[in-house]
Amino acid sequence: MEDIYRLVEAEATNTETPNVEDEEEQDPESNDLHQPLLKRNRTLSSSPLAIVGAKVSHIESFDYEINENDLFKQDWRSRSKVQVLQYIFLKWLFAFLVGLLTGVIATLINLAVENIAGYKLLAVVRYIEEERYLMGFIYMAAANFLLTLVAAVLCVCFAPTAAGPGIPEIKAYLNGVDTPHMFGATTLIVKIIGSIGAVSAGLDLGKEGPLVHIGSCIASLLGQGGPDNYRIKWRWLRYFNNDRDRRDLITCGSSSGVCAAFRAPVGGVLFALEEVATWWRSALLWRTFFSTAVVVVVLRAAMEYCKSGNCGLFGKGGLIMFDVSGVSVRYHAVDIIPVAVIGVLGGLLGSLYNYLLHKVLKVYNVINEKGRLHKLLLSLSVSIFTSVCLYGLPFLAKCRPCDPSLLDSSCPTNTRAGNFKQFNCPNGYYNDLATLLLTTNDDAVRNIFSINTASEYNILSLIIFFALYCILGLITFGIAVPSGLFLPIILMGSAYGRMLGIAMGPYTNIDQGLYAVLGAASLMAGSMRMTVSLCVIFLELTNNLLLLPITMIVLLIAKTVGDCFNPSIYEIIFELKGLPFLEAHPEPWMRNITVGELADVKPAVVTLNGVE
Repeated sequence: MEDIYRLVEAEATNTETPNVEDEEEQDPESNDLHQPLLKRNRTLSSSPLAIVGAKVSHIESFDYEINENDLFKQDWRSRSKVQVLQYIFLKWLFAFLVGLLTGVIATLINLAVENIAGYKLLAVVRYIEEERYLMGFIYMAAANFLLTLVAAVLCVCFAPTAAGPGIPEIKAYLNGVDTPHMFGATTLIVKIIGSIGAVSAGLDLGKEGPLVHIGSCIASLLGQGGPDNYRIKWRWLRYFNNDRDRRDLITCGSSSGVCAAFRAPVGGVLFALEEVATWWRSALLWRTFFSTAVVVVVLRAAMEYCKSGNCGLFGKGGLIMFDVSGVSVRYHAVDIIPVAVIGVLGGLLGSLYNYLLHKVLKVYNVINEKGRLHKLLLSLSVSIFTSVCLYGLPFLAKCRPCDPSLLDSSCPTNTRAGNFKQFNCPNGYYNDLATLLLTTNDDAVRNIFSINTASEYNILSLIIFFALYCILGLITFGIAVPSGLFLPIILMGSAYGRMLGIAMGPYTNIDQGLYAVLGAASLMAGSMRMTVSLCVIFLELTNNLLLLPITMIVLLIAKTVGDCFNPSIYEIIFELKGLPFLEAHPEPWMRNITVGELADVKPAVVTLNGVE
């Protein structure tokens, strides 16, 4: 395979097949003009390797196409109508179970995160009210340290494949590449507990990526009858003992995970269609939509139950996570300028973020190669640094007087959620930076997306918030804990969107909260290069259909600008991990390559006759 790819490179540069020994004798600088248009992927060999979890593993390819041979046809002819109906029924039953279990586990994760992080922050606020500032910091830092320690130890010692978001590996799997131990029972358990610990610790990461991985693990375990050591041997499960049906189940699982993370059923289906799955059929579309519908029903039922106060601090919000439907959206011709600027900024900052994250992940790979202790120390160091920043930076912000129309229980507040956090300010004043930092990441997004709050945030506080989350986003992703990229990017994008909204205040009718939504969408499109699914997810997140035209414009501009500089963040992770990914369309120069040119290599290609 190495010789074949070397010949392809030679054909692309119109040179003769190079000799390895001649290459070593030549001056490296003399080959600049003869570099191939497509870099050789080092995993293209007879025994490809890739980084799966934290160690290098052998990877193999799947057979997703049905082999239409005589044995296959005879097997289907021998099945009765009852067996065929049983096979179809089991497909839908598995789709239902994937949605049900993903919804239940997502509810439990949200329940645990909201209560652990909520009571932790309430204790910190109580210490601040008593002016015991040092004790408040020690309590917060110690709690975050212990939560991060639990998540990191589980990932490092028991399931290295549970670290990170898991979406690149799922995307590679659905593209036909087997990544060992990615969907095991141990990985699932560690992913659930690790996500609770990492998100509750206040780290700059989200639970969205891990929920996609959790849904895929559930689907894989259902399809194969459980873990390897305790697999169910029921006869009807043999129908699903093939790569194609397992792939379809994992596609349903990934859609259910996105739906559970964002409470966006249609967005979950489109995410799987646009970003994850390579093979797609109309029948699979129906089943993924059915799975996401089940997830929404489970989440809705859990929230209705928790509204009565049976779930502690969980259940205060609704099915719409970041509701901005309470403001009317009116456009004017002048509004096209800031909308286009947000799109360009999203593309530029998204590509810059991808570039810097690529460099940081390379450094982390070197650190992780030194052993488990270094991985733990890296994760714990990031936790301590995050605690120092989240607790200390609000002291730099000046107290701001409450709006006279808000001088009631809503301003200032000392509860876990809500805008206008009092922090260390006197009565009638609030700390806008503490409103964004001394809270959970979900509540921080709600606060910065809040509408009809034109004078709530100072521009300096937003600059500090943006710079902090840029730094935390770079150093947190890549440590040995389950982590997602969606929420950190949303926080960064919403900050510069809100700043542009403040600058355009006298010249526009668009609310500052809506500018924050557009900024978040632009940075996600600039980094992840998603368009259709991202647009629908944001509409389902914010519950404002009037944002559709300008959201589409922002996403298209951001993706176009980002594509001019570097690939998406997932493609960068593919390269770092060595995971091969077959693009939908070949490079233009490959159209000139013929089969004869690829086969004319030494040693000769091994062939098999029809009858051996």
